Amino acid sequence: MERDPGPEGARRALGRLLEAVLASRGQANAVFDVLAALQSEDREETQEAVRACSRLFGALLQRGELFVGRLPSEGSVMAGSQGATRKYKVWMRHRYHSCCNRLQELLAHPSFEVKELALSTLMKFVQLEGAHPLEKPKWDGYYLFPRQLFKAVVEGLLSPEDDCSLLLSRFQEYLEHDDIRYHTMQAATAVVGRVADGDPEVPLTFWNNAFTLLSAVSLPRQECSSSSFYVKHMELSRTWKVVHLKEHRKAFQLMWLGFLRHKLPLSLYKKVLVVMHDSILPHLAQPSLMIDFLTRAYDVGGAISLLALNGLFVLIHQHNLEYPDFYRKLYGLLDPSVFHVKYRARFFHLADLFLSSSHLPAYLVAAFAKRLSRLALTAPPEALLMVLPFICNLLRRHPACRVLVHRPLGPELDADPYDPEEEDPAKSRALESSLWELQALQRHYHPEVSQAASVINQALSMPEVSIAPLLDLTAFEVFERDLKKKGQESVPLEFIPAQGLLGRQDDLCAQHFTLS
Repeated sequence: MERDPGPEGARRALGRLLEAVLASRGQANAVFDVLAALQSEDREETQEAVRACSRLFGALLQRGELFVGRLPSEGSVMAGSQGATRKYKVWMRHRYHSCCNRLQELLAHPSFEVKELALSTLMKFVQLEGAHPLEKPKWDGYYLFPRQLFKAVVEGLLSPEDDCSLLLSRFQEYLEHDDIRYHTMQAATAVVGRVADGDPEVPLTFWNNAFTLLSAVSLPRQECSSSSFYVKHMELSRTWKVVHLKEHRKAFQLMWLGFLRHKLPLSLYKKVLVVMHDSILPHLAQPSLMIDFLTRAYDVGGAISLLALNGLFVLIHQHNLEYPDFYRKLYGLLDPSVFHVKYRARFFHLADLFLSSSHLPAYLVAAFAKRLSRLALTAPPEALLMVLPFICNLLRRHPACRVLVHRPLGPELDADPYDPEEEDPAKSRALESSLWELQALQRHYHPEVSQAASVINQALSMPEVSIAPLLDLTAFEVFERDLKKKGQESVPLEFIPAQGLLGRQDDLCAQHFTLS
């Protein structure tokens, strides 16, 4: 093919080839020139070739000029005695497959514009193949969807080498359609299983791409009366699984269980746990199947355990999960770092919910109050302004624990019976101790902390203090708040005002030094 130089010349040349192929089957060999342009190293020429292929094969699909059924090998058909029309359709169907394979490769092109154009072209082919199937239905009313083509698209998005987050955000628009969402879940399950089982060292990039795709899948909370399908059908049959939310939930569950059964990077565990309670558990057909994953995560310790709390809270309160050592593990999470971690607000919000029951034994609540009081001695002011009301709320809910602040003849500090090293709250002897730490904090340098710690000096009012506004309090906000406070206009700095730079005349400094 002779081409004019430059992108504009390439566009015109491809346009002429396109018109020739669509006008006459005798010019079918010109398809090779169009497909060859897809291999171009020039970005703009590649884009023009993709657009030409989109128009060419889109028209052939609509006109029914591609072979329908199980595709025979090209050599056997060409050498046989079948009619010219059959040979043409088989031959052109093989060219269509070559085009789709190249478009899948272009999903990894360095230029995002090329990748985006290749994706939109492949999705156009998915829609056209669905409307003009290239396979024969097995029976009347059989649901047809171009699964192989669509699976190739998902494989291209789950690249082990390239970060596809930007391209996946573009693909997310298609997930609004029920059929695309359903088949994405099925294809992702298959691709993740094949890659993870076939390679013991799966690249981190693949896992990140997989998580980005999986977390983009969002199911409706309840069955909708009207369905949104990307592939248009004359009418939807109630016998098709794709129209039922129950089947979507099953596919969603298989997708996530298949993903989580593999050994994931630690950073990915955190991302999964952050969205577990809100975006995963409510949509599972059987949420209880996540018990093993969440309990294992809770046993890891550190930030992983903090994040697993949300999912466990849902399972315990809504699905009757029994976890015998739950409070012991929760007690173990209380260490000095808990005031500095990124998920501090979430942790204390959930800890407040877990300790809200009036049926908890007094020794358990006392152990939490004492551990928090001990940690408060080294906590920053912004954390103290939240944790002190938290402790007071525990005492309000459980009157049996008020003995901790009404023990005037308690033991000396060096003989405090509380054992901070004990992992079991039942054996910590917290109920025999006192909250002397709160009395110590009444002399804190920050006046608001001192005031919050002084609450225990009076009888605790019954309405609890909401800690919700204090959970996200930062050091910057505390500092800004202090700056905005209006102090006294004149503050005495010393009893006898200074006169001169070196002090009073009778001052020792003025006797030996002078300014010249």
